[in-house]
Amino acid sequence: MNISVVIPLLNEQESLPELYNWIKKVMTTHNYSYEIWFIDDGSTDNSWDIIHNLSQQDTAVKGIRFLRNYGKSQALHAGFARTNGDVVITMDADLQDSPDEIPELYNMITQQGFDLVSGWKKKRYDSVIGKNLPSKLFNWAARKTSGVVLHDFNCGLKAYNSKVVKNVEVSGEMHRYIPVLAKNAGFANIGEKVVQHQARKYGESKFGMERFINGFLDLITIWFLSKFGKRPMHLFGALGVLMFIIGFISAGFIGFLKLWKLYHQEPTILVTDNPWFYIALATMIIGTQLFLAGFLGEIILRTKNNEERYKIEQEV
Repeated sequence: MNISVVIPLLNEQESLPELYNWIKKVMTTHNYSYEIWFIDDGSTDNSWDIIHNLSQQDTAVKGIRFLRNYGKSQALHAGFARTNGDVVITMDADLQDSPDEIPELYNMITQQGFDLVSGWKKKRYDSVIGKNLPSKLFNWAARKTSGVVLHDFNCGLKAYNSKVVKNVEVSGEMHRYIPVLAKNAGFANIGEKVVQHQARKYGESKFGMERFINGFLDLITIWFLSKFGKRPMHLFGALGVLMFIIGFISAGFIGFLKLWKLYHQEPTILVTDNPWFYIALATMIIGTQLFLAGFLGEIILRTKNNEERYKIEQEV
């Protein structure tokens, strides 16, 4: 099979028939063998009924319905696990991503040898203050933190070599950082393509300030995981050693000061009245806690199980 299209969605009943027909037209024109996976992330409208009807009409259409809303990352994870295509295309269901981009994205993977190609919505039709400026700030921070040079991490239109989606673990809200996860997994040939962005035709945007804030928190998480995810003791142990050194130096200073005053027969104060005593005590306690955090991280890393993070209600 040439192409698998994975489309996570939430309450997009108006756009689904139009999107399906558009994708089918592109695939038929280029003689691709294909499948379309619609992942219904807990929609409360008639999205699932439409997906079910489409699957009855066309065997290339397949669908998964979550029991409730689990998030885009979980939807992509479920879709990636079931794809059979040599190239996997992801796009949003709101018609803001153009299926006409699929052939060129496919060629960039199969002919130019990219592991992953990310879309870049260079000209956007979103609100400048509500989404454009926060997105630019977010993308700048992501580039600086991850070392992956992309202009638009948030673009849902991406193409993958099938090996990438089968070897990259998408969890939490990490769908924004799949290129970073792919790079960390060893898929370093990452490209970018300017794609057409269209104004939303139906429904309302799911973007909000909560997603913007969560994006930056996830960025910190992905930075930590990329550097210390396999060796948490390297971070916490190093910080613990630093705290212990500060504590020993502080304790040594207290002892030296005490001996100095005794030698010169000067009046001394109780050790507990010296502020350096509390500095030494606090840093040693913090150092111990950091070491324990490192050990716990190592234990969790070696004993974790990869249980499903979502529940599927129906599949067609």
